[in-house]
Amino acid sequence: MSKVITSRSEDYSQWYNDLIIKGGLADYSAVRGCMVIKPYGYSLWENMRDVLDRKFKETGHQNAYFPIFVPKSLFEAEEKNAEGFAKECAVVTHYRLKTDENNKGKLIVDPEAKLEEELVVRPTSEAIIWSTYKNWIQSYRDLPILINQWANVVRWEMRTRLFLRTAEFLWQEGHTAHASREEAVEETKKMLEVYADFAENFMALPVVKGVKSANERFAGAEDTYCIEALMQDGKALQAGTSHFLGQNFAKAFDVKFADKDNQLDYVWATSWGVSTRLIGALVMAHSDDDGLMMPPRIAPLQVVIVPIYKGADSIPVIDAKVQEIMQELRSKGISVKYDNDDNARPGWKFAEYEMKGVPVRMAMGMRDMENGVVEVARRDTKEKQQVSIADIGDYVAQLLEDIQQAMYNRARSFRDSHITRVDTWEEFMETLEQKTGFIAAHWDGTPETEEKIKELSKATIRCIPLDNPQEAGKCILTGNPSTQRVLFARAY
Repeated sequence: MSKVITSRSEDYSQWYNDLIIKGGLADYSAVRGCMVIKPYGYSLWENMRDVLDRKFKETGHQNAYFPIFVPKSLFEAEEKNAEGFAKECAVVTHYRLKTDENNKGKLIVDPEAKLEEELVVRPTSEAIIWSTYKNWIQSYRDLPILINQWANVVRWEMRTRLFLRTAEFLWQEGHTAHASREEAVEETKKMLEVYADFAENFMALPVVKGVKSANERFAGAEDTYCIEALMQDGKALQAGTSHFLGQNFAKAFDVKFADKDNQLDYVWATSWGVSTRLIGALVMAHSDDDGLMMPPRIAPLQVVIVPIYKGADSIPVIDAKVQEIMQELRSKGISVKYDNDDNARPGWKFAEYEMKGVPVRMAMGMRDMENGVVEVARRDTKEKQQVSIADIGDYVAQLLEDIQQAMYNRARSFRDSHITRVDTWEEFMETLEQKTGFIAAHWDGTPETEEKIKELSKATIRCIPLDNPQEAGKCILTGNPSTQRVLFARAY
């Protein structure tokens, strides 16, 4: 593995791509705009998925699966949603290929195999799911419906970037149906808290919880709640969204229920989701110029042990002791790998696992064994320590927790030091050009002003924080009265 990667200060974008490729997370695909998630990257996604799946089930949700194809007529039913995704849709029009009679060996679309109705490859599943819910819901006794789906979606992006924006990606999407507005809003906020807890306590990623402005809302939603994170280059990244859909989809698909008084009403809805872009967030929030840095609680591999052999007679002795250590670590639920591949030197292995961001690396030679110790190095600070083999299990378990907390603290310190309050348009633009992160500024609350600020600065309102203090002020662009600051940033 080549250790050379572009530095963040030299070219942040290339640094990111280098880490994804050389860290073994993903690769480019033969399909333009798509990616191949490699085993190391997929293991990371599986760990993230498993934690989230457990949290969803703990909050009463069940998994189901719906078709990837959405009849165009269903997709069009909720007008705002259809318009919001129309430019990104892939559409299936035919169901068969045939041999080209004029060019043997080549295949062409069979014009006689045209579909009676075109099928949209799902960019999101509200349409197909709500058309199904219509058959499932008759009375209040059928509610709530709390469904989550793990799936792939297709959004035909023209400018793609591994994990952050690809034509096809993996995600989960929750779709719930409720008997009252209050219950649906409660669900929306509950799932936002689930996402925030996961980001902060498992990804070690500090987030701001907020609500989107009308311009930034999910197409078809009444309110979109979000968690926003800050990357090391000062750009924001939306790390998760939870939408209160009101009765919009129920009305579009005529989903009604009889309440306890036998009165018909439309169902109230939510949807919420996170995707493999979280892997991109993790890379950009934590990694350094030496490679990836994995938070221990979701790392594909938490500990790697590298033997230092001097002579063939030392191999079985070290191997036996390492097996004891591995058994001890695994008994504490710690994932560990013993890399005794004799085709690579220890120094090369050290560099490889540093690039992959493995939180803890251990090295052991005969002298270490004779002294009853093992060398333990932590990825985040590069510190090394000689640790008694007798204490290794407890030591490593605590060390992993310390690394997890240290990574969160460092990211939070960076985020908090890169929130700038400004009061004038000149300050706003000057701060943006310094790439300093979130900007807390007054806005007059109108979509027109928001759009003008975006046009002039390429910055968007990332969110209106849920814990926002109220204060009188003037909009940075129009000078009109404002009651609170909102967070602006340029974003991925």
